[in-house]
Amino acid sequence: MIYDSIIIGAGAAGMTAALNILRNGKTALIIEKEVIGGQIASAPLIENYPAVKEISGLDFSTQLFDQITALGAEFELDIVNRIEKKDNTFIVHAEYHSYETKTIIIATGSEHKKLNIEGEDELSGKGVSYCAVCDGMFYKGKDITVVGGSDTALQYALLLSNYGRNVYLCMRRNTYSPSAEQILIDKVEKKSNVKIMFNVKPKKIIGEEKVEELLLEDTTENKELALKTDAIFVAIGEEPKTDIFNDFVERQNGYIITNENMETKTDGIYAVGDVRLKMVRQLTTAEADAAIAAYNVSKRVS
Repeated sequence: MIYDSIIIGAGAAGMTAALNILRNGKTALIIEKEVIGGQIASAPLIENYPAVKEISGLDFSTQLFDQITALGAEFELDIVNRIEKKDNTFIVHAEYHSYETKTIIIATGSEHKKLNIEGEDELSGKGVSYCAVCDGMFYKGKDITVVGGSDTALQYALLLSNYGRNVYLCMRRNTYSPSAEQILIDKVEKKSNVKIMFNVKPKKIIGEEKVEELLLEDTTENKELALKTDAIFVAIGEEPKTDIFNDFVERQNGYIITNENMETKTDGIYAVGDVRLKMVRQLTTAEADAAIAAYNVSKRVS
């Protein structure tokens, strides 16, 4: 079968692209390597989505998934390795199968950045985590550390404050991330069990079978601090993984460059959501990208 569009990635952008393509009577296959919903699925709470006061990222993702499957969206859990141009179509080569399509929408999002310090990989899953929604409940009554000053870090701190005895919010700078919403900052600062630490740089994670301590550098006084903790949640941003598309797209710092129609340098290939080079990466902007790409795909294959 030749699909009208293959969407690589089942995050909010990918599923929204499928929604709009299907509503235009076209065929769409979504290929996802891990989790339906992508990054948004791990968000403790979404509070900046128009007309929805609040919803968990998991609930949002599930509802969107149900909506597009009801319209006939097809899914494959597979890992895309490369794409190939074949006359007027594309072949998407994945781990288990190859798929043919008239157009491709890249919606692979981004992956969690690591601290890249000693002990991080060794203790991943043993106290080091990148998802508070997934793992926070395991640390009830414990001391928990969150590294980062972004919206995600602040949301993690708020969620984890419901479980932990103490939650240490560690930031390398002397302030929060410039993109952090003031409403989240205010909420965090009102939490009595959240201890805010500025100007501290993670140096080493210590522990035998599990996390026991985080070694920090106090950059204002040039001294080391040993922070006793049972868990470390890393929320220092994301980075795109786009090497497999390199022959078909232009990139900057790994992000794919598109025009306002979400078109890449290759006719028939589009990029949407967090994988695209742009100023603002939010749920609403990801869905806007997807709607634009879907419109252009539907017009192209009609």
